[in-house]
Amino acid sequence: MNTKRFPLTREITGLVLVYLYVPVLVLIAYSFNANRTATVWTHASLDWYGRVFVNPSIQSAALNSIILALAAATAATILALLAALAMRRAFLGRGAAEAVLNMPLILPEIVVAVATLLLFVSLGIKLGLTAMVLAHTAFCIPFAYLPIRARLDGISPTYEEAAADLYASRLRTFRRVTMPLLWPGVMAGFTLAFVTSLDDFLTSFFLAGPGTTTLPVYIFSAIRAGITPEINAISAVMLIVSVLLVSISFFLGRLRR
Repeated sequence: MNTKRFPLTREITGLVLVYLYVPVLVLIAYSFNANRTATVWTHASLDWYGRVFVNPSIQSAALNSIILALAAATAATILALLAALAMRRAFLGRGAAEAVLNMPLILPEIVVAVATLLLFVSLGIKLGLTAMVLAHTAFCIPFAYLPIRARLDGISPTYEEAAADLYASRLRTFRRVTMPLLWPGVMAGFTLAFVTSLDDFLTSFFLAGPGTTTLPVYIFSAIRAGITPEINAISAVMLIVSVLLVSISFFLGRLRR
């Protein structure tokens, strides 16, 4: 970008980045605070992290989050893979179908969460882990679909044509040619869907039943009693895990071999 034509571009960009990331750095720093009051610094300590990893309520919420994220990401990735393979071929209404697939990315999450709750109640679906898996799978599909579709568009159709010339069936071509080339995109989509489900709050809050509290819901409930370094420690751990998984998804999506 021409900085002469657009003055203060770098300065404004720097201020925006500071505004976005300094609070996160402050949260991580205060997670090492020995004082129980989160905003009063005394000295550095790892005690709050130790309490987080031995707290049975946090362990239960973390297990629920992992189970939910694994189930939703797996189902969403399978459906996204099938959709990407179908969208590769021209058919009537392909544009509309792709728009429907990507719609969860632009719809307000609160609207989707409330609509899903009303739908499940009207259908008699009991709130809990099953309802949460179904809802998370639905809104995770576009997050898995985009990396898979991008990877699929980068694969030359000549590979499949060569396999067909060698009398390979469609299933064998997919298993021995298409899928190995597509695998980095599939793993990137799965990782992105997993992070999206793991960090979700609104849908989990509306659909959680007894004993199915996830980590984001647990953090929200704990904040009502006041912010402590323990909450900061949980948030810091979730942040680090999310950043690592998104980084893995990014590098998997860029693999060329």
